[in-house]
Amino acid sequence: MPDDPITLARDVAARLITSLHEGVFRATRGALFGEILGMPAVMVTVTGARSGKPRTVVLTTPVSDDTRVLLVASNGGSDRHPSWFHNLRANPEVSVMREGRTEAMRAHVVPDAERPELWAEVVRRYPGYAAYQQKTARPIPLVWLYV
Repeated sequence: MPDDPITLARDVAARLITSLHEGVFRATRGALFGEILGMPAVMVTVTGARSGKPRTVVLTTPVSDDTRVLLVASNGGSDRHPSWFHNLRANPEVSVMREGRTEAMRAHVVPDAERPELWAEVVRRYPGYAAYQQKTARPIPLVWLYV
């Protein structure tokens, strides 16, 4: 837990907002808060790598169609991958709620050779991802979820 009161307050506020957003998204099956920052929002449930328990997170998808959803493991530009990314690498079978329906999907990390062209599209759809990449030395992973 951070010692800095401002950081602590920001973290608590972020958790509260995230929890509220997830609750409304879940209750309305995405009818409310189904879009974030101009991108569709999806609720992804992964299996915890260590716990084996379901873990749910609401994420944006800059690119998607009827059979696939692209996730960006930006973690806001942190030097650490988000927990959901570690979990889906260990357990690639996920559940995704989008557009009022829930479907089983399988995760595939985008290979390095395919990343540059896809990354350009991601940044075109939401330029904030470029800023996140500038904040960290790690290449931000892209993950396709397929039906």
